[in-house]
Order: sequence, then C-alpha cells, then structure tokens
Amino acid sequence: MAGIYLHIPYCKQKCTYCNFHFSTNTKNVNEMINAMLIEIENKKDYLLGEEIETIYFGGGTPSFIQTSHINSLIKKIFSLYQVKADAEITLELNPDDISENKLRELKSTGINRLSIGVQSFHDEDLKFMNRSHDGNMARKSITIAKKLGFKNITIDLIYGLPNLSNKKWEANLNIVKQLKINHFSAYALTVEPKTKLDYLIKNKKLDPISDEKIEEHFKILQESSERIGFVQYEISNFCKDKVISKHNSSYWKKKKYIGIGPSAHSFNGNSRQWNIKSNSKYILKLKSQQEYYEIEKLSENEKYNEYVLTTLRTMWGINQKYLNKNYNKKINLKFTTLIKKWIESGDVIKENENFKLSKKGMLMADGIASDLFVI
Repeated sequence: MAGIYLHIPYCKQKCTYCNFHFSTNTKNVNEMINAMLIEIENKKDYLLGEEIETIYFGGGTPSFIQTSHINSLIKKIFSLYQVKADAEITLELNPDDISENKLRELKSTGINRLSIGVQSFHDEDLKFMNRSHDGNMARKSITIAKKLGFKNITIDLIYGLPNLSNKKWEANLNIVKQLKINHFSAYALTVEPKTKLDYLIKNKKLDPISDEKIEEHFKILQESSERIGFVQYEISNFCKDKVISKHNSSYWKKKKYIGIGPSAHSFNGNSRQWNIKSNSKYILKLKSQQEYYEIEKLSENEKYNEYVLTTLRTMWGINQKYLNKNYNKKINLKFTTLIKKWIESGDVIKENENFKLSKKGMLMADGIASDLFVI
C-alpha cells in the first residue's frame, strides 16, 4: 500500500509562524494545476504498480482554490493508478473557506476526510497567528462538516502560544470533546527561520517562546486527551474509536509515497526525492520537460535513522524483529547498547519486541532518537 501527497501552494495570507512553501498570488493557478497533472502522469511508474491507500491534499491551503481543480487532480490519479475502493482522501481546509455548498462540491469529488486548520478557538490567539478566521467560524465549520455527512474529521491545534494560558488551553481541548470529533493533532509553537514570529523575537518585540510553558501544555494535553477518551497514537496525534490517520501513519510505518507539486517529497523505500521550491520554476520545468527534482539515495545507516526517528514517535514504537531483519549486526548491536540507558531512566518502555516512549520520554523524543542514530 502506498500514498500520494499533493501540495497546493496557495494561501489567502501568511500566518505568523509558517515557513511552508506557498504564495498568496493565484494568477498562475491554472498553469500550476496543469503542471501537477503532468507530474502525476510522469510518476505513474514510481511505485511499480503498488495500490494507493491514501491521497492527501496539503499546502498551502487546498480549500483556497476551486473545487474543479481538486476534482481534475483526483480524476487523473484514478485514471493512472490503482486506488483502493476505500482509500482515505483528505483535504486540508481553513474554517473560513467552509460552507455547505463548498463541502457538497468537495464531497462529490470523492473527498472523504477533512483536516480543518483551527489552531485555536480563542480569538486572541488567532489574531496573534494572523489566521483568517475567528473562534466562532472554527466551531461553525465543524458543525457544518458534520451536518453534510463527513464522519472523518480532524482539526489542528497549536499550544505554547504567548497568550495561551493553561486554562485557555484546557478550554480548547474541552471544545474538541463538545464537538464530538474523533481525531485531532496538536503541535507546539516553533520558531522557524524567516517567519514573522522569528522576526518579532529577534527584534525583541516578543519574548522568546517558553520551553517551560510548552512542557506544561504538553502534560495538560496528555492528561486531558486521555480524560476525554482519546488515544495518543503519535506524539502529536490523537484519536477515538481507532480512527487513526492512514496517511500520516503510512509515513511513520515507512510506506512508499509520491509527492506532487512544488516542494513535495517522494519516497520509494530506497531513495527520497524533492521537487523544486518555486511555483514559477516548477511550472516552467514541467512544461518544458526539464528535471524538476533532486534525488538522494539512502544508505543503510540513513534508512535506520529515519526508521528510528519516525517510529519512536508512535504508540507502536521500534520493533526489534524489524531491526534484525532489515539492518546489519553492527547497527543492531549499537541500538541494543544505546537503548539500555533510556529504559533505565524510564523514558523508554520495552513491551515484548517493541520499544516505546513513556509519557515522560515523549518530551525528549527528538533527543532520544538522535542518541540512537548511527552516523
């Protein structure tokens, strides 16, 4: 099973924290979609006929472009790839793009999962992040989606915001419970280079992001999510009734995927490749049949490091049998040696053949993973 990710590089406005590739200028959107259609065809043999289990529209803001564009991309995929009958087809949306008519149109294309960029239900936080919606729109968007029959809905939330108190953060999580959705993702606010957030902190117009606040919010997240019936199946992802994200899980389980669009990445098990990070250059190169991506062949050490980094974050953890089967004795010996101290410290728990992070260990996930890397 494999997946396809489509990067729609357009947004209404730039959020304070965002460093993703996108443009607010949609003049070339028709040319962009045509270029993406060409790339879909170009990559039809990349997965060697493997069945497609997930299709994901990310960005950017896919809901910002016309539904007819989304439909043409989906139709092209179905015409060239073997797509499972029950494939998960996700589209990211902003709350202010959601209306009954818009969702009816999207549903007719085959979209069956919505990822709504709520980020917060508090207007003060949304204004700080330069989001284009308010808290009322966020609640209303989820209500409309449920009314239109979308059963698989997820939302994104951000914690660690300057004005987000513990009480307000808990209120966000309680609203998740009230709205009766079965999945959400929660991410710590991070300072990325060349963002407005980075500028504000460097110019001392905003205090640096508090690590103590992020740690406190993460603990509240773990406690509150469990109390309202969610399972933390990955550090940033929570579900009810086993409704996990098939698309995200495919990354963590090292399944193959194709990335379509500027800056999108692809992975076939042995190499990764990434597309050029420029809308105009991407369009030009696809039109003129020039090379538009770079390729990196992965060494055994790099494959192992990626496996550790991604799987350690999940509730499934690192599997000893998988390590023994896929990596050499030197790598396995190093892992066995290094993992011991993390088990002794209580940051990693061994359950049968799996090594998983404890709740305490989740706060140090990246550090633990990097310690286990083979250079």
